[in-house]
Amino acid sequence: MEKKHKMVRAVQIATTIFVLIGLLTLFIYSPFYSKTVIYLLNKFIPVEVNEVAAKSQRLGSFNDNETLEPGSNLWIARQAYLKTLEDDIQNNNSKNIAYIQMRYKDLINMIKDENLKKTKGQEDVIIPMNTEKTASEVQVDSAKILKELLTLNHSENNALMEQYKDFLIQNNTEDDSEIVNSASEIINLEDLQELNELVTKNDTSQAVAKSKPYAIVVLGGGLTLDKNGKDIVVNSYTKLRLEKTLEIEKQYKLPIVLSGVEAPYMQKWLKNHNVDAKLLEDRSMNTCENSRFSSLLLQKKGGAPTVILVTDQYHMPRTRRLFALNGIETIPVEAPMPTILTTWRPSSQNYDHSRRANYEALASIRDVFFGSSDCREIP
Repeated sequence: MEKKHKMVRAVQIATTIFVLIGLLTLFIYSPFYSKTVIYLLNKFIPVEVNEVAAKSQRLGSFNDNETLEPGSNLWIARQAYLKTLEDDIQNNNSKNIAYIQMRYKDLINMIKDENLKKTKGQEDVIIPMNTEKTASEVQVDSAKILKELLTLNHSENNALMEQYKDFLIQNNTEDDSEIVNSASEIINLEDLQELNELVTKNDTSQAVAKSKPYAIVVLGGGLTLDKNGKDIVVNSYTKLRLEKTLEIEKQYKLPIVLSGVEAPYMQKWLKNHNVDAKLLEDRSMNTCENSRFSSLLLQKKGGAPTVILVTDQYHMPRTRRLFALNGIETIPVEAPMPTILTTWRPSSQNYDHSRRANYEALASIRDVFFGSSDCREIP
């Protein structure tokens, strides 16, 4: 009897496990599983902007036609200008903004004139490097050097920045009306209002979160072969993101940043639809590099504290977190998936969503607790 009882218990346990597996499988093939995962991802994945990284983007003046190379005199002048603005807002209630704007314009013109006077072939070296170092040593130090550039940690950069700050605030004795008229070319009322809002806020990140977007960042979703089996084209994931980008571009008329090795093919697709995307970040091989390299590109162009981010809904929470870690606030715009969820019944297309949700959930857990080991520091 005891042996029979054990057999019954074993059958009961096996049946329970079998039923639970069946219910879980049914749940995964239903539309509710992926919806549950995406809800949890949006709820628990943090997207607070890293304040240290944000300093290179905050109050930026994004311009897709100008590149401010990190460490260059123009780049340091930009950082000095932003810091001077921030100090004036906090100490003087924005009374000197127009004057600072005018002086900044003069400073930029002076730096450009100095660069033109340099002899052909000379480079503007900001960080002196030991010429006796081997190529391997330079490569090892490159990531550290880049970090110093972006945070202005290098002593020579700091000294030059202080000189530029002094230039921006010296001799403020001109007539106010003349200053405002002279500065009108580079400042508008919307910018002034946005800057004045910082005065009443202790946490500047709140103001950044509410700032207008400076660019549209579109992440690639993969490539595939064309119908002829030879030409490489964007796959369905990327195509749907680009179609969503067309809608946004019509509404906001913002510069477009295409991120990923798919970028040249994405650019070609947009050009065929009469949209010119000038900014390509075509070195990144994963989401971590997407965010890091795109943020660096935006920073080179003058800084973009807020961007519109286009990707699919499962990819969005993890991507927003990574951009936040790189100092950029994101406005999420979700592109549709290639397959559509059913209303309630189980289907294979629901499983596609569940599989995508599982991947992003596991990747998010890895990134939060362990970091992304295959993410390069520089392109």
